[in-house]
Amino acid sequence: MAEKPASPSCFFFAASLVLLTLSSCLASPTPTPPSPSCLSGTLSNILYRNNNASFPTVLENYIRNARWNTTTTPKPLLIITPLQESDVQAAVLCAKRIGLQIRIRSGGHDYEGLSYVSRSQQPYFVLDMSNLRQITVDIGKQVATVQAGATLGELYYNIWKNSKIHGFPAGLCTTLGVGGHISGGGYGAMLRKYGLSVDNVIDAKIVDVKGRILNRKAMGEDLFWAIRGGGGASFGVVLSYTVKLVPVTENVTVFRVERTLEQNATDLAVQWQQVAPTIDDRFFLRLLLLPSNKTVKASIVAFFLGGADEAVSILKKKFPLLGLEKQNCIEMSWIESAIWLNNPDDYKIGVKPEIILNRRLYTAGFLKRKSDYVQVPISKEALEGIAKKIIELGKVALAFNPYGGKMAEIPADATAFPHRAGNLFKIQYSVNWNDSSPAAAENFVNETRSLYSYMTPFVSKNPRSAFLNYRDLDIGINTFGKNSYEEGKVYGAKYFNGNFERLVKIKTAVDPDNFFRNEQSIPILPNNH
Repeated sequence: MAEKPASPSCFFFAASLVLLTLSSCLASPTPTPPSPSCLSGTLSNILYRNNNASFPTVLENYIRNARWNTTTTPKPLLIITPLQESDVQAAVLCAKRIGLQIRIRSGGHDYEGLSYVSRSQQPYFVLDMSNLRQITVDIGKQVATVQAGATLGELYYNIWKNSKIHGFPAGLCTTLGVGGHISGGGYGAMLRKYGLSVDNVIDAKIVDVKGRILNRKAMGEDLFWAIRGGGGASFGVVLSYTVKLVPVTENVTVFRVERTLEQNATDLAVQWQQVAPTIDDRFFLRLLLLPSNKTVKASIVAFFLGGADEAVSILKKKFPLLGLEKQNCIEMSWIESAIWLNNPDDYKIGVKPEIILNRRLYTAGFLKRKSDYVQVPISKEALEGIAKKIIELGKVALAFNPYGGKMAEIPADATAFPHRAGNLFKIQYSVNWNDSSPAAAENFVNETRSLYSYMTPFVSKNPRSAFLNYRDLDIGINTFGKNSYEEGKVYGAKYFNGNFERLVKIKTAVDPDNFFRNEQSIPILPNNH
C-alpha cells in the first residue's frame, strides 16, 4: 500500500479546527472556546470544546487514574473523537500548522496520564481514539487487524467468536486500549510461550507528521521496529495493528494459592524464583506480595495452557512448596481465562463471554505505579527484609511477573522492547487509595518511592531498567529545552536500554521538529536544526 495523503475533506476539517483552536489559544490563561459558527456538518459530532456540556464526560470516560483529574490538573482546549482515519490525518495537519500540542489516548491507562494531560503550559488537545475500534479476524490466515481504540477485551472476544482454539498474547487488563498497550510492548499470561504482543505484530498503520497514512511497507522497517515497544506517541498516531494469532488449547487451567508469612510465604517466594522463570513455558506464575493485617500475603495467580491434571503433575515435581491440588484449579476456555485473570476476585463460573466487552467507564481511583527488573535471585534474608518494609509502609504491594521461556529466546534488539534474556522477573510496585486530598497523594506516592529505594540492591543496575507501559515520571522528565536529548536519555536508557539510540535516530528522521512529544517521549538528536 502506498502512502495515503489527506483527502480534500480532511483539509476542510483542518481549516475549521484552525479557526477554533486559534481563537482558543489567544484567550489565555483559561481559553474561552469560540462560537459554534466555527463548526458545521459532522464536525460537531467529533469535537468537544472545553465549554461543551459533554466535555467533562468525554474527558473523564477514559481517565483511569484520578490523580490526573483534579481541579488543578491541566485540561485540554478540546477533545477530538475521530470516527474515521481521515479525521486523524486532519487533526495532525491542523495541530502542526498552528503549533497546538497533541495528546493521543486509546484506553487511558497511562499511569501518569500522559495520554490526556500536558504539563508543558502550552495549549493542547486530546485525540481520543476510542471510536476507532474496528476488528477483523481472518482465521484462514490466522491474523487479526485491530484499530487502536479497541480494547483488549474486544480483541479477545472477536477472536473467540471466530475460533475457540486461537488467542493473542496480550494484557491481563481487558479494558486496556490496543494502541498504547501494543506500542509500549504490552505482555500477558502467554508471554513465556509466545512472547509479547509486539512479537506477534506483522503490520501496522500510522499517521505520520505529514498527515500520511503509512503501512509497514510505506513506513519502512525502522519505524515499524520503533512502534513495537518504543511507544507509538513519539512517532505519530497509530491507527491499527495487524497481529498473528496463536494456538490455544480448548481448555486452559487457572488457580490462585495464598500463604501468609506465618505459613512460610518467604520460603514459597524463594522457591518461586527458582521455578517460575524456568518451568514449562506454558505456565505463567505471577507472585503478589500484599500487605495484609500486619503481615504479608504471598498470592500466586497462575495460568497454564493445558489441563488441570497435567498442571498439578508438573507443579508437584517442580514446585513442591506450592502444595497444589486439583481442587485448587479451574479448567475453562481461553476466553474465560481472560475474564478470570482480569479480576479473579469477581469471577463467577458460567459468566457470559460478552462481559469482556464492558469498557467500565466509571470514576477512577487514585494510584501510583513503578517498575523494576530482577536478574539475580533475591535471598531469603533479603525477602524477609522486604516483607518487613511492606508491613511498615502498610499499603504498597509488589507483583513479580516471571520471564524466561520465549522471552529469553528473542534478541533484545528484535523490537524496541529490550528486556529479554537475563531477566528473571519484572516487578510492579502498586498502591491505590481513595482520599482525594493532596496530602494523601503525597503520602502514598512517597511510600512507593520508599519501597523502590529499599529495593535498589536487588534489582538491575546500569541502567536500573523500567517498563514503558508502567509509566513513571519519577525516573525522568523532558522539558524540551536545550538539554532535551540529555534529559531524554535519563529515562530512555531505563526504558529502552541499548535500543534507545536507535529510537532517537528514527525519531529524528521521521519527526525532525519533534511535533509528537510528551514528558517522556523519544527526543531528537541534539543540534538537529
